[in-house]
Amino acid sequence: MQFSPNNGDFTFVSSTEAQELSGTIETPDIKLNMGSDGGRDPYATAFLRQRGYGWLLEVEEDDGEESKPLLDELDIDLKDIYYKIRCVLMPMPSLGYNRQVVRDNPDFWGPLAVVLLFSMISIYGQFRVVSWIITIWIFGSLTIFLLARVLGGEVSYGQVLGVIGYSLLPLIVIAPLLLVIGGFELFGVFWAAYSAASLLVGDEFKTKKPLLIYPIFLLYIYFLSLYTGV
Repeated sequence: MQFSPNNGDFTFVSSTEAQELSGTIETPDIKLNMGSDGGRDPYATAFLRQRGYGWLLEVEEDDGEESKPLLDELDIDLKDIYYKIRCVLMPMPSLGYNRQVVRDNPDFWGPLAVVLLFSMISIYGQFRVVSWIITIWIFGSLTIFLLARVLGGEVSYGQVLGVIGYSLLPLIVIAPLLLVIGGFELFGVFWAAYSAASLLVGDEFKTKKPLLIYPIFLLYIYFLSLYTGV
């Protein structure tokens, strides 16, 4: 029995009259493009881009930069600190050091290390001395800075803070000698005060230099008294 189809595309036959059927089905090639370059975007990608949500498809690329060393992150230059230490400990102009770098290129970590080292050797079992020394360094430098500005000096607080901090090195050097041989206290104070004053007291002060040198000298006298306990 044969049934007439509703359209001309198919022919239905009964199972008794059916013959063995064989063949292949050909399908067009289907190509998938998962990217957006060099071809048409997928439907979802095209839809998002048309609606203004293309930024959801963007992938941030790693810049590949390596992490910086810790010293670089903290802006610590050990060579620069070492050079400034030599400039302070050897303030004679004949040695050829560019001592102005201590003032003109101030840093924070070098003076802080010197102040902390001086605090450590001044403890003598009383830890409150450490906070006192740091406080005197900060506010003593502020006093010198304000006085220098009043006298017409062109210097910043950071420069004064660095010079006063680095110039504690002579007191640290003579500290072991004071335990064995006395009488070097004033020598250490003069050494420290000269190193600081020669950097901070410029030609702009002219006849007013003693007005700034004297407070610097008194400041290091006070630092020494915190060390000796006198």
